[in-house]
This record gives sequence, structure tokens and C-alpha cells, in this order.
Amino acid sequence: MSQEKTNYTDFIGEVQHRIEAGTQAEAVRTTRAVLETIGERVDEGGATDIASPLPMEVDRYLLQVDHGKQYDFDEFVGRVHERLNYDDLDLDTGYGKPAGIDEAETVFRIKAVTALLAETVPGGEIANVEAQFPDEFDELFELVDAESTPWEEASS
Repeated sequence: MSQEKTNYTDFIGEVQHRIEAGTQAEAVRTTRAVLETIGERVDEGGATDIASPLPMEVDRYLLQVDHGKQYDFDEFVGRVHERLNYDDLDLDTGYGKPAGIDEAETVFRIKAVTALLAETVPGGEIANVEAQFPDEFDELFELVDAESTPWEEASS
């Protein structure tokens, strides 16, 4: 794969397809929630490694957080879940806010974004990042290099 950056619209469009989001805003929110939480969990070098091939509008989610936090799988999922369901607009609209995502859907969205990261980021860098997660996080990477994925099955 060439070292040119992935296009933002393509990246978000692929997230939207994988999670079957109704809006691009929901795909952006999902991308942000997952990448910020990954960025917190890994060290700064790991965050920089996986951010570099990503679109500029997306890589900042990995870089703008405090890195190297140590928390377990459940807390990781909890943090993403909180970000997905966070009300950042005090309006009586559902703009950009998914209609209450449960934990199973949160885990699926993490896996979908993680698999896309693995396809976008060169193999060595993603392996270095994956190595920073304890074994209990293996589930998050289970769709990386999977023979078949839910989004491929849905479109076939």
C-alpha cells in the first residue's frame, strides 16, 4: 500500500458502511469515540504511528488526548460507550447523536473501526499498537484480517 494519506470522506464513508450508520455525523462520532480511546490507551509513539497514514481530520483524535492510560477492557468499552452517547449539544434534536447505543453495539463499532485502522495503517505499526494492549483486548482485533466480516456479508 502506498504511503499517501487516506481520504477523509472515504474513511468516514467506510466507517458509516461498516456500522450501518444512518448519517455521516454518526460515523464521525463513532470514529472519534474509538480513536480517542485508543489514543488514551497507547503511548504517544503508538498513537503517532497509527495516526500518520490517517486523514488529518481523523488523526487528531488519536493525538489530542493524554496517552498511556492503563485501564482494562471493560473500562475501554465503557469510555467509548460514554463518548458515543455523550450529549455535546444541549438541543432537543438528535443531531449527530446515535439513538442510545448499547454495550454490544459499542464493542461491534470498536471492532469495525479497529479493522479499518488495520487496513489503513501499515502492518508493523498496527502490530506495535496491538502489542500495547493486554490479551484481554484481543476481541477488539478479532475482525482484523478476518476471513469474513459482518459488513462484507451484508453487501454480498
